[in-house]
Amino acid sequence: MRPVAVVLVLAALAAGCGTTRPGDPSQSQPPGRTGSQGTSQTRPSNANQLEACPTTESRPPVANGLPDVTLPCLGEGPDIRLADLRGPLLINIWAQWCGPCRDEAPYLAELAKSTKVQLIGVDYADPRQDQAVKFAVEHDLAYPHLSDPDKQLAQPLRIPGPPMTVFVTAKGEIAYSHVGPFRSQEQLDRLVKEKLGVTR
Repeated sequence: MRPVAVVLVLAALAAGCGTTRPGDPSQSQPPGRTGSQGTSQTRPSNANQLEACPTTESRPPVANGLPDVTLPCLGEGPDIRLADLRGPLLINIWAQWCGPCRDEAPYLAELAKSTKVQLIGVDYADPRQDQAVKFAVEHDLAYPHLSDPDKQLAQPLRIPGPPMTVFVTAKGEIAYSHVGPFRSQEQLDRLVKEKLGVTR
């Protein structure tokens, strides 16, 4: 075989090693992801330490409501479509690497003891889900948490960074978005009353 032919054969073989077969699911999406947006293939090994995410009733999106985005549960339970959620509800955007998130955690933990308002946390822009679970457990954040490592909520909720908390009414409308940490329990309780009409 002539030298030029040998080179062409070797090049073709090398190219074949880097190709994927049509319909190969292992190559169709980023590692650790499968299915539609927000569906996680794996959960952190300590996920069972968190409160499980509930099954939600399918509802149409609401004007001025939460975006039609589905995120995986950080703990156990189904993925959650945010547009299905209704309040009174607080959605707290946080991350285990976020110092101010640690500062406000005791106030959220105290509010979570109320039966009049729901809380859902979103671990945001955080690739270390095992550490996120540890953070939530250590700070007694005893409510469901979702995972948004790819910042799917950044644009629809206009998130500058964690922490940020979204107040959602019983009709599913966003009443208020609080950027930054809560500075006291009194501040958080007052905002819940003003924006959602709920007292602990």
